[in-house]
Amino acid sequence: MLSFEPDDDRYIAELTEYVAIPSVSLDADRETMLLAANWLLARLDFADARIVETGGHPAVIGEWMGAPGAPTVLIYGHYDVQPTGDLQEWITPPFALAVADGRLRGRGVTDDKGPVYIALEVVRQFIAQEGALPLNVRFLFEGEEEIGSPHLSAYVLDHAAEFAADLVISADGAMWRPSEPSLSVASKGLLALDIEVVGANRDLHSGRYGGTVANPVHALVQILAGLHGADGSIAVPGFDDGIPPLGDVEEAEIAAVAFDEDAYRTELGVDELFGQPGLTTLQRLWTRPTLEINGITGGGSYTVIPHRAAAHITCRLVPGQHPDGVAAAIDEYVRAVPVPGVRVTVTFEKGAVPAYTIAPDHPAIAAATQALSEVYPGQAVLLARIGGTLPATVLFEEALGAKTLFFSFSTADELLHAPNEFLRISRLREGMRAWEGLLRLLAAGEHRLAPVLR
Repeated sequence: MLSFEPDDDRYIAELTEYVAIPSVSLDADRETMLLAANWLLARLDFADARIVETGGHPAVIGEWMGAPGAPTVLIYGHYDVQPTGDLQEWITPPFALAVADGRLRGRGVTDDKGPVYIALEVVRQFIAQEGALPLNVRFLFEGEEEIGSPHLSAYVLDHAAEFAADLVISADGAMWRPSEPSLSVASKGLLALDIEVVGANRDLHSGRYGGTVANPVHALVQILAGLHGADGSIAVPGFDDGIPPLGDVEEAEIAAVAFDEDAYRTELGVDELFGQPGLTTLQRLWTRPTLEINGITGGGSYTVIPHRAAAHITCRLVPGQHPDGVAAAIDEYVRAVPVPGVRVTVTFEKGAVPAYTIAPDHPAIAAATQALSEVYPGQAVLLARIGGTLPATVLFEEALGAKTLFFSFSTADELLHAPNEFLRISRLREGMRAWEGLLRLLAAGEHRLAPVLR
């Protein structure tokens, strides 16, 4: 068994350095992103590591292949972070890691810098204390996950041999909640689009022209209103084609998960929960697709008929749906809505991702379950589903033929993407001990990952 630090001071000090780098992939300059990449590079000094160009922000890759005949795993994560949002909503500066009440607060500390740090510290301690890892390990840390990994696919497909592995272990992908350990066996896919409605060739005075030309905002609202029924169900014909019905076993498994709907509602500050009827809240969260209007633009607080209105929409997809089929259904629906006097355009973003699943009886799930059980004795390990999307999972299955195990020590309540993002300090040691156990189990014993690489 590895020996870790007697206290958390060094871990916190090193995370403070890492979080201080404002690696916001949406708008950071190259020098800033390279600072974060180089921080990781220094932690991989044992792994023949290097920074590589991807066509966008650089990635950090490396490998330690000193265990002949043993399985090979690829450890994946990302060093980029979300924008801070409104700085007035932060209790402390977002890039100055704060320690309070058993928590580390700062942008990116739980998504994904802290979880990546945990994995790296474990492999570093294997090398420092035992001189070797129990299996072969490759590393890939990208800098564009928070903007949809637009350049990752082409890079991995072009360099697949460098990432060949029997299993991918993702340090990204939060646990369901802090009250029990969990593993995710599915994540939703993603499709994003914009609907633009254009009327006159300029904004018009609403008194001089009102009642004589179509208003693009009115037309857009009419289109958007038809996306859902009054009961919250998705009304686009063909949207849910291919989704299998919820089976008795799956329904029973979800029903067995303790979930307090009143507490969920209260925490969100809403009077009632809303969504497709006939399903529980957890069934809707885990097994049903979504079609969300994320934003609407057009006009403003003045007396004008705007010449343009637009909406941004995202869909979270579930197994059985294919992004192309969903896109075709939405496009057909929009074109069929009668909105005379305006021109309507639907533009789909590149990089749509189908849903991802890993079988609950996969050897990696068995090994991870045992590793978590040893760190959290007496607690059942929950098999959960992620409502969000991790594009790399589908890519790794396509390019490498390898499944991805989510093994993150972030939790979903830690304000990911929001002001005052935090990571529980206790997760540092818990995560390190679990990562150690996982790597040992995948290398040997009844849960040994059978190597398929030669």
